[in-house]
This record gives sequence, C-alpha cells and structure tokens, in this order.
Amino acid sequence: MPKPAAATTLYDSIELADRTLTNRVALAPMTRCKAGPDRLANALIAEYYQQRAGTGLIITEATTVSPQANGYLNTPGIYTDEQGESWRQVTDAVHEVGGTIFLQLWHTGRASHSDFHDGELPVSASAIRIEGDGVHTKNGKQDYEIPRALETDEIPGVVADYVAAAHRAKQAGFDGLEIHSANGYLLDQFLQSRTNHRTDQYGGSVENRFRLLREVVEGVSEVLGPNRVAVRLAPNGAFNDMGSPDFRETFTYVARQLDQYGLAYLHVMDGLAFGFHEQGDPMTLDDFRAVFHGPLMGNCGYNQKTAEKAVAGGAADMIAIGRPFITNPDLVARWKNGWPMADLSDPASWYTLEQTPAGYSDYTCHMPAR
Repeated sequence: MPKPAAATTLYDSIELADRTLTNRVALAPMTRCKAGPDRLANALIAEYYQQRAGTGLIITEATTVSPQANGYLNTPGIYTDEQGESWRQVTDAVHEVGGTIFLQLWHTGRASHSDFHDGELPVSASAIRIEGDGVHTKNGKQDYEIPRALETDEIPGVVADYVAAAHRAKQAGFDGLEIHSANGYLLDQFLQSRTNHRTDQYGGSVENRFRLLREVVEGVSEVLGPNRVAVRLAPNGAFNDMGSPDFRETFTYVARQLDQYGLAYLHVMDGLAFGFHEQGDPMTLDDFRAVFHGPLMGNCGYNQKTAEKAVAGGAADMIAIGRPFITNPDLVARWKNGWPMADLSDPASWYTLEQTPAGYSDYTCHMPAR
C-alpha cells in the first residue's frame, strides 16, 4: 500500500509568486521609521532585511504610494524615482542570500495629520475622525483631525498612485507586492461601513465599498501579474478606531471577490492578541478558507506552537510573525533547531527615529539558515 502523504509543516517549502519558498514563515510588515525625512531606503534597512532572509517570505514595512499617503515620520516611500531606486539595495541584499521579498503598499488616509501635508487635511472615505490617542508629527504629538472626504473624481488618481508605485517596485526588483487594506488605513476606511458613509459609487453597499480595493488590485495586477500581488485584511481589528457591525458580511464578500484573481496569497489578521473590536464573534481562518481557495496567511500574536499547529492542521498555508523577529532575526533557524530565543527586552529602542543599528539591526544573528 502507498504511504500516506506526510503532513505539511511550518518548515516545508511552498510555491509562491513563481518562487519556491523554503519555509512557511513570513516576516510580518512592521513600521520601523528608519528611512529618514526623504523616505529613502538605505544600507541600514538593507542590512535589517538581509538578516531576516531566512524566513520564507519577507513583507516589508508599509511603504507610502504618494505624498498624500504619508502619516508617520521617517517611513519609506515609493512615489519618486529616487525612492524606487533606493529600494534596489534592499532587494539585492535579500536575493544575495536566497530570500524572497514583497513590498507592502500603503496609504494612511485619515490616520495622518495636516502637519504632513502643508496644512491640508488628511483624506478618507468620509469626514469621520479617529477617536484615539493622536498622531506623532514633526511638530510633536497632535490630536486626530476630521479628514476630508475624497471627491469621486479624485479616486482614479489614488488608484494611479498605487499603479505607479507598482511599476517602481517592479523596477526595484521586488518579487511581489502586498496591498495594505487593513488596520484602519485608507483602503480599509473605504471597505468598512464604520468609516464609509459615502453616497456615490464607492459607498453604501458592500459591493460599492469594495470598489476602490478592486480597482487597486486590478491596476497593480496589470503591472506584475496577479500571482505576484497579495492583499492584507483585518476583519477583527480595532486599531485606528475600526470595527463595523457588518464586518462578517463585508469581509466574507471581500474574500470571495479576491478569490477570483489568483492572488499570491490573502493575508488575514485573524489573531486577537493586540485588541479587537468586539462587534461579534471574531472571524477565523476557517471562515476565510470557506470562500478563498488560494494561499492563506494568518497573523497577529502567533508563537511557535500556534504557528506550527495552524499550518499542520491546514488552517493556514503560511503564518506571519512580527515582534519576535525584532530581536531574533534568525527566528526560523531558532525555532527549527530548538535554539533559545532572545528576549523582547527593550521595546523603547524598537521605534526610534535615529538611523542607527541600535534596537534595529544589532541583534545576534546566525546568518540566514535555509
């Protein structure tokens, strides 16, 4: 009798974006604020990602697609040729050690502030303010403002910004792109009924609220091919004052629609470790498996045990890991070999604006083990 097929493990390879990934762990995108005021990738960023290239897939920190998209200090952009060219040193560094890297595309929307836009208000789906702690700008911490609702005729320009960013990312050598449509940023603001009160073709029904994300997915896919494009969603998240009563209807519909494109993967923030909206029973990876048949990535609060279980049990094809990668750049090798983990001991150093290795790329690393 033939032997039964071996169960899939977190450390098995997977085919993705015309590449063979050597394991099913992804470096989750984490804003690290090391790009400086010109929002250029630099040698320090290249070193940081190269150190972590033992993971199956690197997803970069969120990278803005236009000046209007900016909302954090010293985060990178890809809306000028100079910014696009600056990323080449990063992709080269990762590819040099056999890694695979996707760029995450970002528009902060209402999570921004007029200090980033020469006094002009940030934009959103509707003029609804974030109820939250505030935003850090060059002028210190500021209260969130009531954003300006994008005019209907401005929206094609936003889509064009994503497409232009995709062209620059392709030129810079990225293996693919992840569209950030989670965590209360612009595309999520259009998706969710909590933040989208529009009456035009981009508001009202879930079909209309999905329209902007659909146009971005289609535009970016024309540049790279859909098998090199991914989307990130956060159905359970409360970050940036999100959470809609109809979240289950919304995200089930969105996942079902995205299933038609043959995407590289769908990245779902399913975990509840960092706060959730309590609008109803949280959505699980099983809910997404029922309607999305491509590669599925889980995220948010996973550890070695839960990540291994999710992949072995078939709930996910990949798991994205965030904070443990900060102090353990060789995390996959540590997990796979039973090596001790470094402590997450100094969070105050993780998000400083200084372009120095301290708290960023100065952790012990056994160079990428593949």
